[in-house]
Amino acid sequence: MVEWRVVARQTTDSLAEFQRQLLDWFGAHRRDLPWRRTRNPYRVWISEIMLQQTRTAAVLPYYRRFLRAFPSVAALARARGEAVLGGWAGLGYYSRARNLHRAAKIIVRDHSGRFPSTLDAALALPGVGNYTARAVLSIAYGSPLAVLDGNVARVIARREAIEGDLRAPGQWKRLQAIADRWLSGRAPGDWNQAMMELGATVCTPRRPRCGACPVRKGCRAFRLGMAERLPERRKKLAPVRLRIAVAVLLDERGRTLLLRSEAPQASRVADSPGDLATLFSRMWHFPAVASAGDARAELSSHLAGEFGLDGGQWQPLAKLRHTVTFREITIEPWLVLADSLPTAARGRVVALDRVPRMAVSSASRKIAAAALNSLRGK
Repeated sequence: MVEWRVVARQTTDSLAEFQRQLLDWFGAHRRDLPWRRTRNPYRVWISEIMLQQTRTAAVLPYYRRFLRAFPSVAALARARGEAVLGGWAGLGYYSRARNLHRAAKIIVRDHSGRFPSTLDAALALPGVGNYTARAVLSIAYGSPLAVLDGNVARVIARREAIEGDLRAPGQWKRLQAIADRWLSGRAPGDWNQAMMELGATVCTPRRPRCGACPVRKGCRAFRLGMAERLPERRKKLAPVRLRIAVAVLLDERGRTLLLRSEAPQASRVADSPGDLATLFSRMWHFPAVASAGDARAELSSHLAGEFGLDGGQWQPLAKLRHTVTFREITIEPWLVLADSLPTAARGRVVALDRVPRMAVSSASRKIAAAALNSLRGK
């Protein structure tokens, strides 16, 4: 049984002091980020979706570029799916972009082009969960809703000296209740950002900077010398190692064949470890096959069976390493020179040097770069 232990409760006076100290610190020390210069719900929403599982520094250029391409909900809603994925290319977790596009269409159709201002309506949008809905509503509309993410949970766990797995059944709900109790009603958006900022920059997962913490006086973990070991680290999933053989088919005009995977069927698991469509983010990709033995032989058999392609000049390219969540993937690509490219359902013929600029996964971009470098003699 997972232990849940809260050593102390804050009095009303100490909570008010805690809120004042943290908001004062945030006002003086918060990072200057572009989404903090606006209360526009569309821009706040875009930033929150991009920041999911992605570092702030990585998001910054994508955020600016995406808003230049799609400056409003209406612009995003009427854009082609390919264009939206192209604007997202490189950020990964492409279901986020697909859900953004779907949600934008719903917002235009059902909410007069404005992100909904009620929690239930926000939660009904594709890709919008409890954290995202609360973040957007509190920051853009001033709604009194407390957010709970990894940074906030860590601050709570240390301040209250909470032991056990924070993600265990029932624990997250209890953390949310504490976050709700701590919320500053006079500035909910600033409060939520202050809590997240404290967790991201001071109360960090490893080596927390307790000496720089503006609210360490009331922190039980700091007083008990437990800050370094709280919250308890979760057990990581064992890595799944995969080998993928990939063919970069090339004709005499410098063109290649790309494929597009079908949407997952409800009857199968879309995110199974060896699902190639998931590994390539369900975007345009080179012909590929999972390999358990002789990669070239398996790939050759695949090309013959799927496209009737036999022969051609094969040139091995440098092996690539690629990681997707718990998957550690070795990619073995070949450049295959062919007299002509086969036709394929859900296939597309494009110039090879255009592939890096298309809406493709980072894995496909790496493969294209390897082939182009080989052709250029690098």
